[in-house]
Amino acid sequence: MNWRFIEVICFLFIWDHITVQSSRQDPLATEQHVTKQHDWLISDRGPFHHSRSYLSFVERFRQGFTTRYKIYREFARWKVRNTAIERRDLIRNPVPLMPEFQRSVRLLGRRPTTQQFIDNIIKKYGTHILISATLGGEEALTMYLAKNKLDRKLVNATQNVEALHQLASSYFIDRDGTMRKLHEIQISTNAIKVTETRTGPLGCSSYDNLDSVSSILLQSPESKIHLQGLQVIFPDYLQEKFVQSALSYIMCNGEGEYVCSNNQCICQCADDYPQCNCPITDIQIMENTLLGMSESWVSSYKDFENSDEFKSFLKRLPSTHFLPISSVHLLWGSDWDLQARYRLLQSSLEIQRLKIQRTARKLFGLSIRCHHNPNHHMPRERSVMQWLNRVQSFLYCNENGFWGTFLESQRTCVCHTGVTLCQRPIPCVIGGNNSCAMCSLANISQCGSCNKGYKLYRGRCEPQNVDSERSEQFISFETDLDFQDLELKYLLQKMDSRLYIHTTFISNEIRLETFFDPRWRKRMSLTLKSNKNRMDYLHMIIGLSMKICQMRNSSIDPMFFVYVNPFSGSHSEGWSMPFGEHGYPRWEKVRLQNSQCFNWTLLLGNRWKTFFETVHIYLRSRAKIPTGLRNDTGPVDLGDPNKRQIYIKISDIQVFGYSLRFNADMLRSAVQQVNQSYTQGTQFYSSSSVMLLLLDIRDRINRLAPPSAPGKPQLDLFSCMLKHRLKLNNSEMIRVNHALDMYSTEILKQSDHLTAKLC
Repeated sequence: MNWRFIEVICFLFIWDHITVQSSRQDPLATEQHVTKQHDWLISDRGPFHHSRSYLSFVERFRQGFTTRYKIYREFARWKVRNTAIERRDLIRNPVPLMPEFQRSVRLLGRRPTTQQFIDNIIKKYGTHILISATLGGEEALTMYLAKNKLDRKLVNATQNVEALHQLASSYFIDRDGTMRKLHEIQISTNAIKVTETRTGPLGCSSYDNLDSVSSILLQSPESKIHLQGLQVIFPDYLQEKFVQSALSYIMCNGEGEYVCSNNQCICQCADDYPQCNCPITDIQIMENTLLGMSESWVSSYKDFENSDEFKSFLKRLPSTHFLPISSVHLLWGSDWDLQARYRLLQSSLEIQRLKIQRTARKLFGLSIRCHHNPNHHMPRERSVMQWLNRVQSFLYCNENGFWGTFLESQRTCVCHTGVTLCQRPIPCVIGGNNSCAMCSLANISQCGSCNKGYKLYRGRCEPQNVDSERSEQFISFETDLDFQDLELKYLLQKMDSRLYIHTTFISNEIRLETFFDPRWRKRMSLTLKSNKNRMDYLHMIIGLSMKICQMRNSSIDPMFFVYVNPFSGSHSEGWSMPFGEHGYPRWEKVRLQNSQCFNWTLLLGNRWKTFFETVHIYLRSRAKIPTGLRNDTGPVDLGDPNKRQIYIKISDIQVFGYSLRFNADMLRSAVQQVNQSYTQGTQFYSSSSVMLLLLDIRDRINRLAPPSAPGKPQLDLFSCMLKHRLKLNNSEMIRVNHALDMYSTEILKQSDHLTAKLC
């Protein structure tokens, strides 16, 4: 064995050159090695990236094999040591160095720089020398697995992997039988790749001449390689500088000095490499990894939606009537197959979430000393309520190839493409009392039949004793100007005179056809004074138009706040128009030809029309004017060019709508009859026809209330009408409403609809 010991000593530095050097490799090996997906796990130096096992793993990984399983055994192991380094007396017994290495050391001089060490020593000979290792032979079976090809179900995939491990473990017991079975699995499933390797001497009895067989370096956990820094063979005055240069080469990639102070080590970057502390490549790879994880998160949702369990659940949902989210929740929880598939989704998302968190922490840890700030948003798991709303969207917002999101509070769809073609006909609501008993076969959005005690009226269920025609004697809800939506929109765009309502303009701060400064709040009102002049009418607003003129090159863009008093009263008894909220329309601005004037129009239409008596308009400006340009409250100076551009004027303002005939005396007598019966404690059925009549009127009036936020009650316009048009006091209003509520809940068995107080 002495010849092997001498061989290790003689070729010591050549071996170190092969194992550490990364820039002078075989061209074929370098050509095969490209920056790969897992290269960021270790530094891109040394022989690992060019080793046969690593290249084989990368090649298999590209083919879809994600797991490597290896079983091996070693033969003829013997330990070798480097006795030359053990000679501490380097003067009497110098280390047998290669001539080229000695020449490189002499070129360093007495005060070499870091770059000289890197160029002359480290890049050529590496940073460590071999102290001890184990040589011998090895016989191994390597198996690469593609788990996604084994089985789609997680449980079966785990069982298949365990079965393959048990089969591979019998390789050294029954070699031929094991390989035959593994090759059959490899050909039939294409989910594994099997490789046999035999290297080095595999036992003395296997060879006639053991000297003709080359041993290999064993790298198993039992056979470790021991290295030592190359500084031990340098003179004392070069050792510290070599260690610093080696650390700068390894930790800073040769782009700066590795400096440690205050228990913290960083790279002091050279001028040519200001970002040496920032691993840009690693950060980009991690960001791409996070992006792939986010896409995998989204694909998990798509896989769940495309699963057989989810599709069968959607098919079993009834389409003959509307399903509120509570009904969907009940059906969702009773589907056991769907719940099992949903639990698999939750466990999969939890695993992905932990992986994303770990990768994100690594990313932010790497970016501490970078100018590059990573931007990553953790994906959120959909709640059960979001899934239920998703189911409603699949049912009602999936038409004509377009998709949308369903809003149950408004029973409408918000289409994702902006085209309102995704909404399917929303079925009617089936239930007790005034809900439909069955939807219409001709039009699923309307009632086909009603529950006992109710009759079908215009697609809705109303109490049988209610005569909607009779309520027209009190308030004429249907008029000649009650146009269809398209007709009404056309007339409003044309500003048809039939829709004009003559109002009185009142303002102490603004005059029509006069320029004014809009930088502070301006107030103006349009009122009808129906309590004095037109007591026999109620008034409906369906649009509002203003003509606003500006100076040339003006930067002013006025902003309006509109409050509506439905039946007169103080300003606090009005409500604010929620422009752009809950589906409410916005102002439309159209410039007039050859002028600096604009038509500002608000089209409410049939959907948002409501009662009005007075419209309060507050005007503000969106432009921020410097303090130096503000003028006093005196007359405007149109000659000053710095101030002239901020002025505007309102030339015309018009309310569009129509009036409803209103018989206050008849309605007052009906209300007083209910009030007296409530005060005297008589039975409700003595005035049931009056109660049903007032319930119908209250419902039709409150139906014209402005939109409310989801989960909040509508405004009570009926009480405002009682107070301001019938002149009832607060106690009388409370008694009438309480009597109607009790009759509705106790006699008609209807749910009590909450309203918010306005007057």
